[in-house]
This record gives sequence, C-alpha cells and structure tokens, in this order.
Amino acid sequence: MKKKVFCFGELLLRFSPTLQQEWIKQSAMPVHIGGAELNVAQALVNWQVPVQYCTALPANYLSDEVAAFISEKKIDTSTIHYSGERIGTYYLPQGADLKHAGVIYDRAYSSFGSLKPGMINWDEVLKDAEWFHFTAISPALNENVVAVCKEGLLAAERLGLTISVDLNFRAKLWKYGKTPPEVMPGLVQHCHVVMGNIWAAEDLLGIPVDVPMITPRVKDSMLKHAVLTSETIISQYKNCHTVANTFRFDKEGGGINYYAALHTNGTQYVSPVFSTGHIVDKVGSGDCFMGGLIYSLYNGHQPQDVINYAAAAAFGKLQEVGDATRQDIAAVQSIIKRYE
Repeated sequence: MKKKVFCFGELLLRFSPTLQQEWIKQSAMPVHIGGAELNVAQALVNWQVPVQYCTALPANYLSDEVAAFISEKKIDTSTIHYSGERIGTYYLPQGADLKHAGVIYDRAYSSFGSLKPGMINWDEVLKDAEWFHFTAISPALNENVVAVCKEGLLAAERLGLTISVDLNFRAKLWKYGKTPPEVMPGLVQHCHVVMGNIWAAEDLLGIPVDVPMITPRVKDSMLKHAVLTSETIISQYKNCHTVANTFRFDKEGGGINYYAALHTNGTQYVSPVFSTGHIVDKVGSGDCFMGGLIYSLYNGHQPQDVINYAAAAAFGKLQEVGDATRQDIAAVQSIIKRYE
C-alpha cells in the first residue's frame, strides 16, 4: 500500500452571504467546509492519492458531522485532534477573493488556534505518511501554532518525508507581533517543495520584488522574475529542490488570464496561458494548484506535465462553487488538451 500525503492545517466553515440584505431576508446563508489544507486533501483524493488530514476540532456533534463528511470522501480522519472550544469560521460573499477586503475572519480561540506544543504525537500521526503538507496560514495565527508547526516539520524531516508549503499570505491574520519574515524562514528551511508567487515570497520570506523589472506586467518579465525568485529560494533553503510560481491577472472587461511556472534542477517549465471571461468562485484555486503539484510530483511525472496539470486544475477550480475542487483526472486533462 502506498504511503499517504499528510495535510496539516485548520478546518474552517465558510459562510457565503448574498449581500444587499438577501441573507437576512431569506434567513439563509450557504456554508462550505474548507480550509486550505483540507482543500488540497480533497483534490488529492479525487485523483486517487491516499490522504490523511490532521486538524483540531472541539469534541461535539458539529465536529462529528464534519469529520463524517470528510471521511465519506475517503480522506483518513484518524489523525484529527479533538480539543478546545470551537471551529474557526470566516465570511466571504460568493465570488469574492480571500486576498482582498471582503473576507471577515472569526477564528479567535478556535480549537486549532489553541494548539500547543506536545499536544500532537507526531511520530504516531506520521507513521503512515510519506509527504507532509502545510501552509503559511497556520503560522499566521499565533506563536504557539508556529511552535506546533515546527514540531511537525522536525518530525517529518527526521522520518524522511517530503515536505511542501504553500506561501499563501493573509495580511489580516498576522496580528500577534511577529512579521512573516521573522517566522516563515525558520519553517521553510525544512521544505523540499515551495509554492507561491513572487509577491508572496516578498511578503513571507523577505525576497524583494524588482518592481521595474515587472513594469509593465507582461508575461516574459514575470517569468524572468520567477526564475530569480525561485533560484533565490533554492539557494537560501538547502532542502528545497522545486519552486512553483503562479500568475493570475484580471482581463479588461472581466475574467482572468492564468499561467504558472515550475523551477527544478536549474530549469524553468511554463504552463500554457489559460483564459476565461467568467469566474464562478475564486476560493480554493491556489489550493487546487497545490493539490495538482503534489499529485504530479507524488506520481513521478515529468516537470512539464507537473506544471501543466497543476495550472489546469487551478484554472478549472475557478468554475466551481465551494472551497474544494470536484474535478477528476480526466476533467483536468481535458483542460490541458484544450490549451496545449
């Protein structure tokens, strides 16, 4: 039996109100079960990769229902830690973007945010895993969660797991007196695979963006900067051998252009440019990309196929409602064929 990908992070309930008071008049608000690491896990099980998901939930009937829902998707929930008082939530109108002003977080005193070192038996929860994935969202919560992440990374490194991180930057979460560049380098030093973009590398790792180089924002300039950022990460973080950068730009008149680059073994590989005039839901696209990256690397695919699959999966997620993708392998491959 193949060993599992272990995804560690906070499960969140997303409430998606229809504005102009419609959510009040209808006495209804859609709820989506998500969180970046769970979104990755759900993508991976769609693509036949065995997955474990570790988070912290309170011991109550709502958590039981959530865990049962996840388990029905064939995600191993045996490593969920039950402690604390509440499930974290956030509010985001349908179609809005997590990176901008529309998100309202309600995560204070959540079970995951209340984790402390020593509460998780890492040797036990990682015994069936060969890959450890986390994101920069968890260390944004507080110093105790940083220490818990460090514990997990040290155990994963000692056990010989491949380690990946998504450098997703959430400015609204870094409120406990530490800046991201004071925290993230100490965690990224354990990572073999780093995903993000040139701006996230600046915000989280302190690797500066050369603004004149990418003005105007044309593809060739972006890709040249991606090489510089990737090579800097690989040179500064000795475990790292693979860096992925994504680029998503709004088009005039609506819609987006999307492409991505993968840097490994001294070479950059670039996806096709995916383009659409209509987006259904922006949430989870980056998580879907991360899932595609792990899926392809886990299965030993060639670098060009890795970046094509990850970018096509992320692009396909933009046409789906909810936090996690429902695409299967054939759906992603059909997108690749349309754009190759």
